[in-house]
Amino acid sequence: MIKKLLLGITFFSSITFATSFNTDTQIESLYNQLHIQNKLTYSTFYKAIKGYNKISNKKEGKITIVDFSKPSNEERFFVIDLERKKVDYSTYVAHGKNTGAVSAIKFSNIANSFQSSLGFYLTSNSYEGNNGYSLRLNGLEPGINSNAMKRNIVVHGADYATKEFIEKYGFLGRSLGCPAIPSDISKEVIDYIKEGTVLYINGNDSNYFEKSAYASL
Repeated sequence: MIKKLLLGITFFSSITFATSFNTDTQIESLYNQLHIQNKLTYSTFYKAIKGYNKISNKKEGKITIVDFSKPSNEERFFVIDLERKKVDYSTYVAHGKNTGAVSAIKFSNIANSFQSSLGFYLTSNSYEGNNGYSLRLNGLEPGINSNAMKRNIVVHGADYATKEFIEKYGFLGRSLGCPAIPSDISKEVIDYIKEGTVLYINGNDSNYFEKSAYASL
């Protein structure tokens, strides 16, 4: 019985350590173990993890990072398993049609702006909507992404968010503000990250970093 208890304590400790990245050294070590240097900058990753640490009511162990500082013809949607230190998904993601063409340059929290919103979210429930199987997002940052639910800003699949679309047009199509990903993996991704995991959308907007309680430059 004692042996089993000790094993249980050891296992619990390892899980706790695996999902605690509170120091710069731990964050840098995790980044290096993920081997994503050619896809996601350390600066973006660092901001995402620092913000993740500040969110208390999340489902532990996973984070989705959407990097709108990169052009849409590059992979910029990453789902990371923090316990196993593994990138589970790396794919394309579209931004809002009024946020920019190839690159995302304008962001908004206003209804009918058709722009993407930056910042930290918690994923909510999945549902069948106008864009098929979709995932609601709860924006955590007042004035930045807090209207995500009202605006129906969701993760969904789209045929304009694929490599084939890029090969034909040079960049992805655009959404009405939603982070849209390839349809062939959208349901799988949604089911993997739904119901309480952290999603962070990064972008080139200094105003966001001045206002955000979660991220800083």
